[in-house]
Formats: sequence, C-alpha cells, structure tokens
Amino acid sequence: MNIYATEKSQQYLAKVTSFINDKILPIEAELFIENRRLNHNSDWTQWQLLPQIEALKTQAKAEGLWNLFLPDAELAKGLTCVEYAPLAEEMGRSLLAPEIFNCNAPDTGNIEVLYHFGDKQQQQQWLTPLLAGEIRSVFAMTEPDVASSDATNMQATIIEDGDDVVINGRKWWSTGLGHPNCKVMIFMGLSHSDAPKHQRHSMVLVPMDAPGVSITRMLTAYGDYDAPYGHGEMELVNVRVPKSNVIMGLGKGFEIAQGRLGPGRIHHCMRAIGAAERALSLAIERGQSRVAFGQPIIKLGGNLERIAQARMAIEQARLLTLNAAWKIDNLGVKHAMTDISAIKVVVPNMLTQVVDMAIQMYGGAGMNHDTPLAGFAAMARSLRLADGPDEVHMAMVSRLELAKYK
Repeated sequence: MNIYATEKSQQYLAKVTSFINDKILPIEAELFIENRRLNHNSDWTQWQLLPQIEALKTQAKAEGLWNLFLPDAELAKGLTCVEYAPLAEEMGRSLLAPEIFNCNAPDTGNIEVLYHFGDKQQQQQWLTPLLAGEIRSVFAMTEPDVASSDATNMQATIIEDGDDVVINGRKWWSTGLGHPNCKVMIFMGLSHSDAPKHQRHSMVLVPMDAPGVSITRMLTAYGDYDAPYGHGEMELVNVRVPKSNVIMGLGKGFEIAQGRLGPGRIHHCMRAIGAAERALSLAIERGQSRVAFGQPIIKLGGNLERIAQARMAIEQARLLTLNAAWKIDNLGVKHAMTDISAIKVVVPNMLTQVVDMAIQMYGGAGMNHDTPLAGFAAMARSLRLADGPDEVHMAMVSRLELAKYK
C-alpha cells in the first residue's frame, strides 16, 4: 500500500499551494466582507457573484489548476484519489479555494455522476458546461418531511409516463440552489415502490427552469445564508422531463449513489483536514502572540497539551483518509466501505475539536468573521450530517465488522 503523493501530485500541490498563498489568502478576508455586503439577505434572486472570484477562476484555469479531482487525463489531469487528496487538503485551508479551482461540492459529485453514469447526450448537455465552470448544479436528495438519514424513506416520486417521467416532491438542504448560474439538478426519488428496497429509486436530470420547479426559500446554516451558493428548499409539482433525462435507467438510484459518495467523501474529508491544519496554525500564532497574566496564552490552561492533541488527531485522520483513498483507487468503493464510513465520522469530529480549541484561544475574536474559524466551525458541524449522520456511518462500520464473525 502506497499512500504517499506521486511526483505528479507533488507538482500540482506546489502550484496549488503557491496560488492559494499568493492570490487567495491575501484577499480572503476582503472578499468575505464584500460578499456579505452584497449577499447577506434571504432574497437569493438578488445574489451576485464577486468579479474578483471570477477573475481568480480564470487565472486558475489558465494555469491548468482546474477540475483536478476528476480521474480523466483528457477532461482533467487524471489524478487518482490518493494523488488528489493532498490537493483537496490544501484547498481546504480556505473556504474560497475549492470553487476557484472548480473543485467544489456539490458540482464535483454531480460531475462524477455524469462522467461515470451519464450517456453521451447527458454529458454533452450538462457535463461539458459543468467542467467549463459555465453553470452550477445541485443534488436534490434530502427531504423535509421524512428521516433522510435513511434514504429509502424518500417520498418524492419519479413516475414513468410514456416518453416522459413526471416528478413530484419537496427537497431541502440542496446546496447551490441559490447560485445565479445554477441550471440543473440531479433529483433522486421513488420510481418503483414495489421493487426490492435498493432498486426503488432513480436519479433524473431536471433543468432548474422546468415548469413546476419552485424554490421556496434559502436556509441559514448557523445564521449564514452561505451566498452565493446557499442551501435551499424547493418544491416540484408535476414536473415533466423526457425519460432520456433519467441517469442510467429507472431503479438505478442507489447504485449511482454508492459510486458518487465514495470519492466525494475523500474530497470532503481532505478539505476538512486542510481546514484543521489552518485552524491549528491560527491557534499557535494567536497563542504565541497574545499575553495574559504575564505569559503567552499558549502556555496557560493546558493549551500546550491541546496543541499536541490537535496535531496527533490531524495526523491520524489524514492517514485514515489516505487509506480509504488507496482502497478506492486499487480495490474499488465496495472494498472501502468501512474506511469511507469511518472517515466520515472521524474527520468532522476531529475538525470540530481543533476549531473549537482555536476559537477558545482567540476568545471573542474567534466568534466573528475576522478569521475563518467561525466558517470552519459551521462546516465541521454540518459535515456530521451531510451525506448521512455519524450514527448511520457507525452502524455501517459495526455491521461490516460483525459480518467478519459469521
């Protein structure tokens, strides 16, 4: 097992690191202030894109730092999960960086769905502009009226009707729904209620301007609308699209979901590790420069031990994630299920602890937007729910572990 970065990966890592350090971090705080000035309201129809962000995306694309997550040497750089992992970690140091490199969720997951499971027509219509960064997308899965931690509870329907399918249902926490360039959703719903449990659901591509699609509201996450992407709620009433918009065929929803979530969880977790590294760095800088009771605060109240604990936790989380990435690359998602579920529990909890320690070191300054810590804290907490809560992943790990003893 080799989980260390290849020469190719190291070369891209050096370029990504330089880009982030030289072009993103120096203006990061300024961009957050400007974004809040323009977009801190519930009316997503008025949200605007920052021209500085768009300019940085153009630069990143020109420098070949674009779509780095996709394992295709023609459409992207052909990096494996293990090779991309350190790049995702580096991007995680800034809440802005993933978008600038066109490596942001949920578009990465949707791109992978279309790349692996879409037909040529679907790829031409939606994959090509997503890879170009011309449009944005959402993944519509979670529902407000059912316990969505069990995805088989989905009530939204995709009903076959001649050459079309008719879609009805409510979805929420659809990330990216408020983006001005959001043009398509991948909608998952119940298509065969009498089929075996994991063959009842389908995924279908639904244009955002299809008749019957209505955005109800944007949801705040810890008081923030996360503009210009947003996390929204929507209702679909008798939305009719061609059957050719169904991905891979009716009843294939869960099969597609398993392929989508494996690499996506590597991306999420490595970005979270990058956020933890930055939080630890900020904590050390603050602890060494701030003096209380005649000493730097890093020497007070057990802070030195907390720094040590943070370093150990980060290293453990990184190794566990790289192990999962290696298994995905070399054995396939099915052989990495324990590891994929494990990192989804371990990494967000680790980030929560490290960021909380850093906020404590900063005091009141850690609660506002003078640093990225408040954003990291919200990200850490939401990751413990996104793609399934901790309890679901731990149930998976225990089920697979017990199966060894049958």
